[in-house]
This record gives sequence, C-alpha cells and structure tokens, in this order.
Amino acid sequence: MACSPSRKRRRANQSKDGADIDAVDTSSPPSSTLEKLSPVIVFAHGAGAPSTSDWMIRWKDMLGKALHAVEVVTFDYPYMSGGKRRAPPKAEKLVDFHSDIVKETVAKYPGHPLILAGKSMGSRVSCMVACKEDISASAIICLGYPLKGIGGAVRDEILLQLNVPIMFVQGSKDALCPLEKLESTRKKMKALSDLHVIDGGDHSFKIGKKHLQTNGSTQDGAEDQALKAIADFLSGSIKDR
Repeated sequence: MACSPSRKRRRANQSKDGADIDAVDTSSPPSSTLEKLSPVIVFAHGAGAPSTSDWMIRWKDMLGKALHAVEVVTFDYPYMSGGKRRAPPKAEKLVDFHSDIVKETVAKYPGHPLILAGKSMGSRVSCMVACKEDISASAIICLGYPLKGIGGAVRDEILLQLNVPIMFVQGSKDALCPLEKLESTRKKMKALSDLHVIDGGDHSFKIGKKHLQTNGSTQDGAEDQALKAIADFLSGSIKDR
C-alpha cells in the first residue's frame, strides 16, 4: 500500500457498522487555529474493546473539546459489532470498512479538516486509511501505536510510507511500543511527526499510584498535558497544509 504524493514537509523536532457521532460545542468566538478550522475527527477503537468502552468514550470527549472538533465520529469494526467479542482480523482487512466511515463523514462535513485518530490497532488502521488515494486527511493522532508485533518484529512499513502529519502519544511503559524503536522509526519517516510521552503510562496511558505519588502528579494532569501537545501539533501542522 503506497501513499499518494503530497507537498514536502519539514521534520518535527524529535523531543519528546454505524457511526456514533457526538457534537462538540464550538459556539464561542474563535481564538485559535483549531477553533477557526473546526476539524472533524474519525476515532477508531483498539483490538480488544469497542467504541462504547469507558476509555473510548472519555477520550472521544476529551479530544473533541481540546481540538474544537465540529464532530467526533466513532464506530465499531464488523468483528466487534453486535456485542460479540471475536478475535480481530489482520489490520489490512479493516481498511475498506474504515475508509467508508471516513468518506461518509467527509461528505457530511465538507470543508472541515479531517483528522484520523485511533487507539492502538485503530491508530495503525488509520495510518493505512490515510495512505489511500481517495482519502485526504490533514493529520493522524496515534494513541498507543502498536509498533511491536507478534514475535517482536517492528511494524513500521506503513509509517515510512506516510506523507500526512502524525502525532504519537505513548506511555513510557508501553511494551507494544518501545520508545527507542519509535524514535528510530521517526528518524526514517518522511512525514512530519511528533511524540508526547506519558511518563509511567502503560499501553492505555494508565499510571500506577506509586509513580504518581513519587512524582507529585495526577492521571488527569498527565492526560491534560498530552491533549495540549496534540492541540499544539495540530495547530501548526494543519495551518501549514
């Protein structure tokens, strides 16, 4: 799967079956790039939990507010629909279904920047969708990208093909994405990218109580910092497109 060509971008500083749609209040006067642009977000779930999981509902709400989204769209892949928990197929087999959701959303909100977001597997499929010639995404948000596959192989092929700006949010204790491997991959990527690390966070960004106490931090505070990093990245990358 090859990405369609796009304008050359700078590299970021490497520091650190139906759709469920919720509207986000954007009635306040625009005071930022994201407020003025009112992006629409298509947010895909991970392999083991549907769009109705507590994690997805909470992050859906937080992303919508932080990014001043006109809508945040979530959905369930077919293997997860109907309340049945089945093993997910290979990510490649989910791309067409995911793409149809994206196209329906874009048709409903023409003129709004499209942001593809995903949790774990959903972020990987989002990257595949962004590489389709008939999809024009402004940015991708990867929440816990599963870089490490079965057997320890690094699954970076789709990331190296991307031309769309991409934001990674990773827990420092996420076994599915060793940070040194992600940094190595980012150095080889042609797409503009950035990384925000949630210190002490696991694959779902959960931080242990001892770690929070030792550092005088809170779970909410750590997630707020991640949301701010996402918003800052998108404000620059969408504006530059």
